[in-house]
Amino acid sequence: MSVQSLKRFDVLSSDIIILTITRCIAILYIYFQFQNLRQLGSKYILGIAGLFTIFSSFVFSTVVIHFLDKELTGLNEALPFFLLLIDLSRASALAKFALSSNSQDEVRENIARGMAILGPTFTLDALVECLVIGVGTMSGVRQLEIMCCFGCMSVLANYFVFMTFFPACVSLVLELSRESREGRPIWQLSHFARVLEEEENKPNPVTQRVKMIMSLGLVLVHAHSRWIADPSPQNSTAENSKVSLGLDENVSKRIEPSVSLWQFYLSKMISMDIEQVITLSLALLLAVKYIFFEQAETESTLSLKNPITSPVVTPKKVPDDCCRRDPVVARNNQKGHAVQEEARINKERNVEVIKPLLAETDTSHRATFVVGNSSLLNTSPELRTQEPEIELPKEPRPNEECLQILGNAEKGAKFLSDAEIIQLVNAKHIPAYKLETLMENHERGVSIRRQLLSRKLPEPSSLQYLPYRDYNYSLVMGACCENVIGYMPIPVGVAGPLFLDGKEFQVPMATTEGCLVASTNRGCRAIGLGGGASSRILADGMTRGPVVRLPRATDSAEVKAWLETPEGFTVIKEAFDSTSRFARLQKLHMSVAGRNLYIRFQSRSGDAMGMNMISKGTEKALSKLHEYFPEMQVLAVSGNYCTDKKPAAINWIEGRGKSVVCEAVIPAKVVREVLKTTTEAMIDVNINKNLVGSAMAGSIGGYNAHAANIVTAIYIACGQDAAQNVGSSNCITLMEASGPTNEDLYISCTMPSIEIGTVGGGTNLLPQQACLQMLGVQGACKDNPGENARQLARIVCGTVMAGELSLMAALAAGHLVKSHMIHNRSKINLQDLQGTCTKQAA
Repeated sequence: MSVQSLKRFDVLSSDIIILTITRCIAILYIYFQFQNLRQLGSKYILGIAGLFTIFSSFVFSTVVIHFLDKELTGLNEALPFFLLLIDLSRASALAKFALSSNSQDEVRENIARGMAILGPTFTLDALVECLVIGVGTMSGVRQLEIMCCFGCMSVLANYFVFMTFFPACVSLVLELSRESREGRPIWQLSHFARVLEEEENKPNPVTQRVKMIMSLGLVLVHAHSRWIADPSPQNSTAENSKVSLGLDENVSKRIEPSVSLWQFYLSKMISMDIEQVITLSLALLLAVKYIFFEQAETESTLSLKNPITSPVVTPKKVPDDCCRRDPVVARNNQKGHAVQEEARINKERNVEVIKPLLAETDTSHRATFVVGNSSLLNTSPELRTQEPEIELPKEPRPNEECLQILGNAEKGAKFLSDAEIIQLVNAKHIPAYKLETLMENHERGVSIRRQLLSRKLPEPSSLQYLPYRDYNYSLVMGACCENVIGYMPIPVGVAGPLFLDGKEFQVPMATTEGCLVASTNRGCRAIGLGGGASSRILADGMTRGPVVRLPRATDSAEVKAWLETPEGFTVIKEAFDSTSRFARLQKLHMSVAGRNLYIRFQSRSGDAMGMNMISKGTEKALSKLHEYFPEMQVLAVSGNYCTDKKPAAINWIEGRGKSVVCEAVIPAKVVREVLKTTTEAMIDVNINKNLVGSAMAGSIGGYNAHAANIVTAIYIACGQDAAQNVGSSNCITLMEASGPTNEDLYISCTMPSIEIGTVGGGTNLLPQQACLQMLGVQGACKDNPGENARQLARIVCGTVMAGELSLMAALAAGHLVKSHMIHNRSKINLQDLQGTCTKQAA
């Protein structure tokens, strides 16, 4: 071997070693970048970063191929330098801006805001990097010039993709990732809402000035070297580099293959060089580690950062943040609390390092508050808008000055501290019941009312475990509750599947009674094994019973007789029906008591429970009746003849709301194996308990074991009026033997007065809507108005029958006390655990 060949071999060996090391470093660098991204806990960040890498690789490869005059061999050396210079942090930063949005419109706004913040910095950085790396192209060292040339192209490719393709692709990906059923973005990550504050992304002015000065200096260096100095060395270097890359023009750029394509690649794979084996092995090893072993480690790390899934990490958490509609960003503490209890809670919030939510980083102790700084769900706009911080004085200002600020249209209550608002309330300048309206932020109004109330309670810390934060009070005000001081978390269980009328339902039940859900669930299982239950609506009509007075009893009888005529009923019906497109008067039921006349109006009410609708129609009808009988005096629009929320035989006999009957046949085998008893024993207990026992007690509509349990649990979960369980729980449970051998059990439940609806009232609240959606009856039925409410009534009746089955079986088998002692008795001294339920809910 000649000396020249040895030298060439040494050069090639050193090139191979350098290239192999460069490839390995590039692979490790990309691995660690993706590992850091995974710590954010978002698959969308990873996907978008991967998208950015693919785009950049494509653009860079295109540039290199064009630069090398369509010769692909140069990519082997170029790609490692590209990977070393790619920066996923800026791509992920822009992705965080987009992911903190609540709607597609906000995605566009946030991407534009992110580009406005990141774009200038990235432009300056790309310029500086190109100028710095470009210095190497003037070194005269062939390999260094090639590497620096590839580096400059890599930086430019990154910049080109980030400024053009990437923002559009982020918006497109997030638009395609929307949840199809509700139109809500499933990619919304609320814990990113404060991870990327604008101030954190704004560049340091000092650093920017240094970069600009450096850029000017480097521009002068390049100008002097390329245009003022002798350009011949660069030309010779370019020629040498072309030769080194195999770009000799005398050499053909296209080689005709002598074998097929698959044979060529197969031979290439079999005869891989050692450097290719090393690079491929490292890439596969890191890929396996990242896919199969990093997941558990990342979840463990995130669980330590987020005690919602690890309550043991922070045994002392603030209960106000434990019960939420969805994992949302914790709000900044509102300062200026005058009560020691509230101040202590806020102190715990500020001191804890591991927060209840990942993104809570507020450690400020200034007397400030931020209006709308939390990124909540898109259903709470009053808490979602972002506004700048407002500096507030630590000491309350005089009432006169505070009143001027409050009356200023440009300022308002957000420019007053909590202490100043409390001061105005105590001075009677602000009614306490109007706090939410004046604050322009319902949650802040609730917080101030809690501070006012805490001073008047026997124990100032009484409200400590009653949560109030991160709740959509806009749906509560004027609809569900007044003088709000928080919300009550109640456990919600699910019983099912309930097979009813050929459909399957998972029934939500909100209760604090142990064994109730488990018992109902057992009854659902028994019904399912028996082939399911059947139900029918017998009647549908809400009622309102006003009382009117006439001068004499004979006059009352005369009015009653006129209303019973077709002419009188038609007049009243026209007036009644004119008040609503759903209310349609069905019948009138009247009774006379001396001079008093009680008129029971009955009408359908669509999918609403209907009390307000029927009351409005009743008022209009009474006004019309007064035109025919001027001496009539309306004593009350409700004369307890309805009857609402009180035990009444008229509801049991005539019905109110939805009247439903439900039945099922339970095979003898299921009775024995699931219910652990016999058909004969259950029938015997049902007769002597539900029928004879209730009659002996003088019960009205209480011929059942525990219908009220199931009705109330479903009502609370589904946003119904819980007080209407009084009439809605009217039920008679009948059992008899059936089947060829009379060993099967036939059971039926008849409920004549289920007062229920799927629109209005508590059904407007999001958690209650979620439970209605579980049953497929949320909102109004567009095709057949009223069908959703009727379907919900049938589900209630079917679930009541399941509960009756299980409890009657437990009584017949003698298991009731034993099961409650096992499942419904805590073995912990609850007096030593204040607020256990609320604290552990996080």
